Amino acid sequence: MLIAQSVTKEYQSGERQIAVLRDVSFTIPQGAFVAIVGPSGSGKTTLLGLLAGLDTPSRGTVVLDDADLGKLNENERARLRGEKVGFVFQSFQLIPTLTAMENVQVPLELRGTPGATERARELIGRVGLDGRGHHFPSQLSGGEQQRVAIARAFANAPKILFADEPTGNLDAATGQKIFELLQSLNSDGGSTIILVTHDSELAARASRTIRLLDGAVVEDTGLSAA
Repeated sequence: MLIAQSVTKEYQSGERQIAVLRDVSFTIPQGAFVAIVGPSGSGKTTLLGLLAGLDTPSRGTVVLDDADLGKLNENERARLRGEKVGFVFQSFQLIPTLTAMENVQVPLELRGTPGATERARELIGRVGLDGRGHHFPSQLSGGEQQRVAIARAFANAPKILFADEPTGNLDAATGQKIFELLQSLNSDGGSTIILVTHDSELAARASRTIRLLDGAVVEDTGLSAA
C-alpha cells in the first residue's frame, strides 16, 4: 500500500543544508495500523506530509497504492488524495457554520457522491454520534468534534488514513476512545492507518511502531516481527 525508499527531506538555512529526514525506508501493507513516534523535531509530521503527497522529498521515492508520487504533478497528487486518502488532524478543522452532519455531507456532495445524506448519516452513527448530527461544532465536546472529523475523513472510504496527533487536544480517556474508534474502522473497513502520536501508550497498541530520532528510523517493530 505504501513504500518509502531512501526518503530524505532537506531545507536551506542560510548557507547550511538541514536534513529533517534522512534515508527513511519502509513498506506498509494494505490494512496495517502503524504508529509513527518520536520526540518533537524528529520529523514525524514532515514524514506524514511526504507519505500523503502533500510535499515532495529532496531525494528518495514514495509509492502510494502503486503510484510513484514523485512522477505525478500537483493536480494528479491532489486527485489521488481525493480518491484514496483521508486525513485527521490535531485541530479538528470543522466548518463552524455547518452542523456535524453537514460537515460530513458537504465533501460527499462536492464529489458528486450518490446518496450523500444517507452516507453522512451512516458515518455519524458509526462514530457514535446518533442524535448529535444537528449540532454545530461549538455545541460539541472536543472528543465529539474529533469523531465528526473522523467520520468526514472516512466519507470517501479511503484506502489509507493519515492521522496527525488526533488525540493531542483531548484528555486521556477521550483520546483512548478516539484511538479505539480508529482501530475499529481499520479492522471493519480494512483501511490502512498511519498514526503520528506522542502518546507512547497508544502507540504500543498499534500493530506496528516506527520510531524516528533526528530524522532517521531508529526502531521498526515491523522488521522485528518479520
